[in-house]
Amino acid sequence: MEWFAAPDYWLARQVFQRLVALLYTVGFVAAANQFRALIGERGMLPVPRFTAAVPFRRSPSLFHWHYSDRAFAATAWAGAALSAALAAGAGDLVPLWAAMPWWALLWALYLSVVNVGQTWYAFGWESLLLESGVLAAFLGNGDVAPPVTVLWLLRWLLFRVEFGAGLIKWRGDACWRDLTCLYYHHETQPMPGPLSWFFHHLPKPLHRVEVAANHTVQLLVPFALFLPQPGASIAAALMTVTQLWLVLSGNFAWLNWLTIALALSAVDADAVGRVLPLPDAPHYPAAPVWYEVLVLAFTAGVLVLSYRPARNLLSPHQAMNRSYDRLHLVNSYGAFGSVTRIRHEIVLEGTDAELPGPDTRWHAYGFRGKPGELRRMPRQIAPYHLRLDWLMWFAAISPSYARPWFAPLVARLLVNDPDTLRLLRHNPFPDTPPTFVRARLYRYRYSSWRRLRSTGEWWRREPLRDFLPPVTLSDVRHLAPRTGP
Repeated sequence: MEWFAAPDYWLARQVFQRLVALLYTVGFVAAANQFRALIGERGMLPVPRFTAAVPFRRSPSLFHWHYSDRAFAATAWAGAALSAALAAGAGDLVPLWAAMPWWALLWALYLSVVNVGQTWYAFGWESLLLESGVLAAFLGNGDVAPPVTVLWLLRWLLFRVEFGAGLIKWRGDACWRDLTCLYYHHETQPMPGPLSWFFHHLPKPLHRVEVAANHTVQLLVPFALFLPQPGASIAAALMTVTQLWLVLSGNFAWLNWLTIALALSAVDADAVGRVLPLPDAPHYPAAPVWYEVLVLAFTAGVLVLSYRPARNLLSPHQAMNRSYDRLHLVNSYGAFGSVTRIRHEIVLEGTDAELPGPDTRWHAYGFRGKPGELRRMPRQIAPYHLRLDWLMWFAAISPSYARPWFAPLVARLLVNDPDTLRLLRHNPFPDTPPTFVRARLYRYRYSSWRRLRSTGEWWRREPLRDFLPPVTLSDVRHLAPRTGP
């Protein structure tokens, strides 16, 4: 079937697959580094407790059959090694019949992590990585030309990501419609980056231009993805520029880089060749019949599963970041339907005093990514994902976000749990645990240019109230990790 092949997209396939594989690597490494304190056997939300309460059919995962911290670590590091090999190009060095199961294995391993990850993995970019990985599998490898139908499915995914994000904003917070949301967002976003302070201090007219440009790229440009070339490539380029702007202005894990990978899959080699020198296009033999049948069956399945995500786009009650199947094959996406105007931060503190009083000295725990110390410049974290730091931002918005895990976190600080402390940047009690831990809620604001120059402070803050009053180990001993085998 000559119509089935799209050899002009050989470069797009290579770039897309290698970027997706690299982001799988990041996801697996983050899982391996953080799981013990979050969902491990002695974690805040243990996987064994979850699998005992939730059946396999509701949350398919290899860990329903067997879970141990050693098995999870082996899964995560194996996934990281397999995805890193694909990112290096190993998928083109094996036959097609081996490359596709390789991608499928990555998807199955990461799905197993996400489906037991509970609130720590309740982010839209988890589903986006899984959905992109499935599409990468059906794109084939160097043995065959990229299939047209899968390229169209990639554009359909990119359309849902961008148009869904645009609609949720337009339908949501009024500040998106009056172009004022970026008066606040650079300051109140979950995890500011090193340039976020500077973005916040841009003149307000430029903030309005930012919002207007965002609406244009997310609400109008996505339709151009379905135009003949070079229209689709131009649309993809505009989306890529917008995503790079977001990379510079904040930390959103791998969401922006994965969206860039999807956008680049819509750029044909002719468009790139006008800007950069390229080698001659490969010559591909005819695709095997079994591959064509498999791809067409998969395409039909995705179209059927797309009904509910498409209906969600048209609904006035549009939902953000929802999976409609337990395998995360076709999902809905969106972000920041509402923007917080005030930044609240929870600061965890401990003391070794026997009984705290007005003169007690409290020492703050330092986090790797979220704001804390006033003189500490925000760090570039993305595409790596600091899950505890992100959940602390949600907790500061509403205590209900933190109810399942915040008290267990405090219990672990009261015993100097090493797995938990590895998630933090600074432990003020390296030798013996504190006698009391408390959590204080502050309002954080960016400092002014003058204050930054004179004091070196990126932030200023004012105390609001206790988020959690001082507690001792006896108060939360039942939540502390077991010390025995």
